[in-house]
Amino acid sequence: MRLVLEDIVKNFDSKKVLRKSSFTFEKGKIYGLLGRNGAGKTTLFNCINGDIDYDNGKIILEEDGQENKIIGTSKVGYVFSSPVLPEFLTGYEFLKFYIDINKDKIKDLRTIDEYLDIIKINKDDRHRLIKGYSHGMKNKMQMVCFLITRPPVILLDEPLTSFDVVVALEIKTLLKEIKSEHIIIFSTHILQLATDLCDEIVVLNNGVLDKIDNEILKSPEFEGKIIDILREENDHESLA
Repeated sequence: MRLVLEDIVKNFDSKKVLRKSSFTFEKGKIYGLLGRNGAGKTTLFNCINGDIDYDNGKIILEEDGQENKIIGTSKVGYVFSSPVLPEFLTGYEFLKFYIDINKDKIKDLRTIDEYLDIIKINKDDRHRLIKGYSHGMKNKMQMVCFLITRPPVILLDEPLTSFDVVVALEIKTLLKEIKSEHIIIFSTHILQLATDLCDEIVVLNNGVLDKIDNEILKSPEFEGKIIDILREENDHESLA
């Protein structure tokens, strides 16, 4: 399975965000997507997820020899940096609703309490309104959705920054366990997290996707290389 981006262009009025961005993401790997604030990481995720239309190019999901140009939410699980959840439901009610509407595509279904155990939602909190959840708890509720439906492509937009150390470690371990059956793209500003979790690092730089050579991924030069690239981006914007 491969997710192929070919020359993706996205502009907002006169601002050029994605400039013929191309990359091929493969099943079995966790990709770290790095870039400065405003570089277009969330825009790229929104294009892949189908939340916004891109101006030019192609996004193709290749599965079992078939090319699918209409990806959508059935193929993509998107964990937003700012959780989007029905706050008028309890955590338990939300998962029951989510399972009911997705029951036709869920394999190896567990009980609601088992899923809540995985993400460490306390029993006392399961029947509280999501409105009263902390940011980290809401992020956990987002995370459990893709654990239930297991979509081929998983997009994670800064999901671990609100977790405590123990839960963040558990989620990282879980992602490594399931990556063999998925394409996982992980957006983060934390370089150490990228090197610990990701198999490959991709930088969104001046609207273009560039892969960082794996040979320097865990080398002492890694941080300096990333900083140099991001400085180049800032210099480019200053001259534009």
